[in-house]
Amino acid sequence: MTALLEVLDLHKSFAGVRALGGVSFDVEAGSITGLIGPNGSGKSTTIDCISGFQAADGGRVRLAGADITSCAPQAIARAGLIRTFQTVLLYERLSVRDNLAIAAQQFDDAIWLDELLRTARYRRAVAVSDERTRQLLDLGGLSRYAEVGAGMLSYGEKKLVALAAALMSQPKLVILDEPVAGVNPARIREVEAILRRLNGAGQTLVIIEHNVEFVTNLCHRVVVLDQGRKLAEGTPAEIHRDPRVLEAYLGMTPQMAAAEAKGAA
Repeated sequence: MTALLEVLDLHKSFAGVRALGGVSFDVEAGSITGLIGPNGSGKSTTIDCISGFQAADGGRVRLAGADITSCAPQAIARAGLIRTFQTVLLYERLSVRDNLAIAAQQFDDAIWLDELLRTARYRRAVAVSDERTRQLLDLGGLSRYAEVGAGMLSYGEKKLVALAAALMSQPKLVILDEPVAGVNPARIREVEAILRRLNGAGQTLVIIEHNVEFVTNLCHRVVVLDQGRKLAEGTPAEIHRDPRVLEAYLGMTPQMAAAEAKGAA
């Protein structure tokens, strides 16, 4: 497999406080990669720097071999890297279908004059958007809500709409920031199944999530951050066995954890 995303020695400080101290990792094409770590470990700053919402103080980011380090968020999105946010951002007065159409419109080649004159380019863009909308509504189990105002949906359903909107442009890579935070267990299983199907169709994903079980069940590789540095990287099984991860998350050494488990038994 080849690296679709390369993160190379990222540094970032805020008012002299180090947020990132040389974070590096790769995301292989066609993979699901998890990014986890305790609160304050640097996860959000890392994806902000990758997606252009924060300027890194040092280091490089490459997408499909192209350097995107100093690019604006909209340029990075057009290059094929789309991200979601912890807070769901939808046009709540518009229908679910219209939300997805707006997401697609940002990436098509039609301009206002094409729409006014109903040119072939405009009609083609609408046809592509309509078909992509249908596919993603079906995938997310949202077809029955197509004409419903987004503000009427449950929080978990809004998360699914935000995911569908991120996929409308058929990006190379999608970064999902806390996709199951605040979502009930049944919906978490649904999201996991959807992401598996997407990945099975070739979609590359990066998932930032506090739900470690969700990440380790789903991801091929997991990167663990702590205090602005990469603490560990490996398969979910390797991460579960890593004593550094255990100490960072639970504040205990493997010997302490073993003793606690023995005492509970």
